[in-house]
Amino acid sequence: MSSSNDRIGTVRLGAGQDGPEIGVQGFGAMGISEFYGDTDEKAARDTLEAALEYGVTLIDTADVYGQGANEEFLAPFVAAHRDELVLATKFGIERRADDPVHRGVRNDRAYVRSSVEASLRRLGVETLDLYYMHRRDPDVPFAESVGAMAELVQEGKVRHLGLSEVTGPELREAYAVHPIAALQSEWSLFSRDVERSAVGAAAELGVTLVPYSPLGRGFLTGAFADASKELSAADFRRGQPRFSGENAARNAALLDPVRTIAEEHGASPAQIALAWVQQRAAVHGLDVVPIPGTRKRSRLRENAAATRITLTADQLAALEPIAARVAGDRYPDMTFTAASREV
Repeated sequence: MSSSNDRIGTVRLGAGQDGPEIGVQGFGAMGISEFYGDTDEKAARDTLEAALEYGVTLIDTADVYGQGANEEFLAPFVAAHRDELVLATKFGIERRADDPVHRGVRNDRAYVRSSVEASLRRLGVETLDLYYMHRRDPDVPFAESVGAMAELVQEGKVRHLGLSEVTGPELREAYAVHPIAALQSEWSLFSRDVERSAVGAAAELGVTLVPYSPLGRGFLTGAFADASKELSAADFRRGQPRFSGENAARNAALLDPVRTIAEEHGASPAQIALAWVQQRAAVHGLDVVPIPGTRKRSRLRENAAATRITLTADQLAALEPIAARVAGDRYPDMTFTAASREV
């Protein structure tokens, strides 16, 4: 059991939008169901229980994770703790059962409505606290997609709206249709393209920034001497550019200042990476709630403890150049990201 001193602080989701209080660090549930190899379900359930003990109350999933299996896995936990947590899921990435590798993006009104009904059923709830558009189809106007999401709020099926992987201008355009409480985008020492326009727009509008992959999909933990060889065949990172071949070796060398600063704090490299993301709140004037994922209670405690680390100006300066030196894109196909639509 954790003590009261172990609990993390809180912020309000979507400042000024009467959103719920949430822990300053959330929990990304994706890896429980797929992408990172086999899961010990008992250990994963124990980790979920630990999340609430540490004040980690924002639980993040999506209909695409395990093709619905992640939502179904969370349902018993949600039922047991509905009043204690803030539940977020997403729609917008379409996968076929007979072809799970290739994906499409759908934002049309009919898809929004059918997706939310399926997620509500799998999660066993009547209302979602936060509903994200997972990826944007630029061919569908926000008047249709966000308009359909706004209808769900009016009907009581959703409390707050979120977007993922949109640019600053897109965030403003969507917000004009209906207030957006959260923007979820990749943000870490390895990935800072979100700072081009989206962070500024979020700060201006009072939108909470929810960084996914704040540990660079595990690379920033320092766990990989040679990621291109150490990952299991079932691990999707084997096909990610930053984990492949010469890129993996070049990126591993970038972690030296992270390790040095970790030693100075008596912390782990992962904690330093998370502390850096957390401190972007002060730099950019907005609330930042990263959602690292783990299937182990010990890692969850480590992640939560990172919220109590404050990096000095000199340490922040030492970490500043890393992102510009990273080898390889975030994904093999960047067309599904906001970065591909930045002008």
